[in-house]
Amino acid sequence: MNDYNAVRIDCVPCNEDITDLAAAFLADAGFESFEPDYKGLTAYIKSSAISEKIASEALSEFPMDVRFDIKSTFIEGEDWNAEWEKNYFKPIIIGNQCVVHSTFHKDVPNARYDIVIDPKMAFGTGHHDTTSQMMQLILGLDLENKSVIDVGTGTGILAILAKMRGAAKVTGIEIDEFAYLNAIEHTKLNNTEIEVILGDADNLKSLKPADFLFANINRNIILQDIDKYSTALDSAGTMLLSGFYDKDIDIIEKAAAIHGLTEELRLVSTAGWTALKLKRS
Repeated sequence: MNDYNAVRIDCVPCNEDITDLAAAFLADAGFESFEPDYKGLTAYIKSSAISEKIASEALSEFPMDVRFDIKSTFIEGEDWNAEWEKNYFKPIIIGNQCVVHSTFHKDVPNARYDIVIDPKMAFGTGHHDTTSQMMQLILGLDLENKSVIDVGTGTGILAILAKMRGAAKVTGIEIDEFAYLNAIEHTKLNNTEIEVILGDADNLKSLKPADFLFANINRNIILQDIDKYSTALDSAGTMLLSGFYDKDIDIIEKAAAIHGLTEELRLVSTAGWTALKLKRS
């Protein structure tokens, strides 16, 4: 059984740089998945671990002056989907064309694209602004017989939508093993033929350059790996990026411009989350 401890970490002060860096420290200590927000983040680790102690030790050498308030809650594995159904995950419609729901939902609206997601510990149900923004952008793309790479695929939701939209070859890359397995489950659940690779952006060098590349991750990872994204993109390709705030647009676009990528379209939510469509200039 996949029982977990959900460790709530409130950060004072708190900003995206702090939660991104805290997640990196915690990942090195064995935490598997993260949900950042404006107060801090929730990190998940197998229940066999002494989670609060591990989190405290992992953050003890944090290089910034931040106070971390840490509290752990046990989550029984068999009840994970029930928790999502009760507290988080409801069927949603994206762009009036795509419905996202789970296997436990009964009354599901009809839509052209019907995606089934049982998220477990992986990110990507369509409810977060960045996921829904990326899906809206994908719904506006001509993917018929095109190739797509989805970096940080999470649940596989973006890759699945791309395949449903007619993409000939879709590859998802995911560094988290639990999310990787969840993505494979979803490709089968949605009857979509998608290659899912366990690894990070270094795996891009083994792939043929694609017509489209998606990366819904975070600002720091995007800035770190955009050169690898660029190499994996066809000379006339299109890149979709999200996972950052509107205040980060300038720095993202400057990094993209080095690789000949310029903005064609942007989506910004009321909370400031942003998705960019970039094209080779």
